[in-house]
Amino acid sequence: MPMITVRYVTPEPRPDLSEQIAALATRLAANHLGKRPEVTAVLVEPAAPGSWFVAGQNPTQLGFSVFWLTITITAGTNVKAETAAFIRAAFDGMQDLLGPVREESYVLVQAVDGDAYGYAGRTQSARWADAHPG
Repeated sequence: MPMITVRYVTPEPRPDLSEQIAALATRLAANHLGKRPEVTAVLVEPAAPGSWFVAGQNPTQLGFSVFWLTITITAGTNVKAETAAFIRAAFDGMQDLLGPVREESYVLVQAVDGDAYGYAGRTQSARWADAHPG
C-alpha cells in the first residue's frame, strides 16, 4: 500500500502528464517492488517552472525537466536489489515521459516501520498480524 508523490517541472506546460505519471508510478511499484496497484495511491504535483533550481540555475530555462519521486513503503518488504531496480526504472520512465531530465532528478524509497504506517485506520503491522495468526 504505497503512497507515491511525484513533483516535476518541464520547460513547457504539459497538462496530459499527471495521468501518465500516476500510471507509470503505479506500474513500477507493482513490477519492481511487488506492490498491489489496487491500494497504491499517487499524488502528482507539477511545480512552477520558476520555482525549481539545480546548482543555482533554473533547468527549464536550459530545456531540461526535473523531478522528485518519493514512495513510502513498509520496512522489510523489499530487498536492496528490488529498490535499486525501482530507482533505475523510475528515472528511466520519467525521462521517457518528460524528455531530457537533469541527472539531479531524485527517487526516494522511504521504508518505514509497520507500526507507524498504514491505511484505512490500521497499521501495516496490525494487517500482518491478522494475516499471520499465532
